[in-house]
Amino acid sequence: MTDLKPGQLVPVGSPVYNRALEFLYVEARLLDEIRLKEWGALLAEDLVYTAPLRETRPVSQQAASVVRTTQHFEDDWRSVMGRIMRLTGTKSAWAEDPPSRTRRMVTNVMVEQGDQPEEYRVRSNLLVTRSRFNFDELDLISGERRDVLRVSGESFKLARREILLDQAVLGTPNLAIFL
Repeated sequence: MTDLKPGQLVPVGSPVYNRALEFLYVEARLLDEIRLKEWGALLAEDLVYTAPLRETRPVSQQAASVVRTTQHFEDDWRSVMGRIMRLTGTKSAWAEDPPSRTRRMVTNVMVEQGDQPEEYRVRSNLLVTRSRFNFDELDLISGERRDVLRVSGESFKLARREILLDQAVLGTPNLAIFL
């Protein structure tokens, strides 16, 4: 799609940037509308989908605040598809039945050329509001997503996602939703 070198920023407003942004917006809408099978079709079969633990550290140790040896979840395509099947095709997904009401806000999107010609590294900020049952409280889940999007036709497939949550201690009872 472009002739950029690995790591070079894709200009905001360019066709590649706009397609990546549209991909993220469509993805957020599919997840918010609980259209999980359609969302699953956006995933590459070599998907790696992780959320490492965060630790609170002094400024001098910020590089060590992300602990990749311990994860909130560490999924691949097969395990994500299994979760989708369990949520949509069985009655055993009690953590999400009835389903959460969510709203995903995706912002601060930066796209750069990936290591492969047909891949792009995309960083974005994510804020998810989550409401359960008839409770008047909202869960707030915020973080940074580091994605690799791979060209697939006129759009992309999500090949990698690392979610760096802002909270060291999650204020939500479970992470049964996709981020």
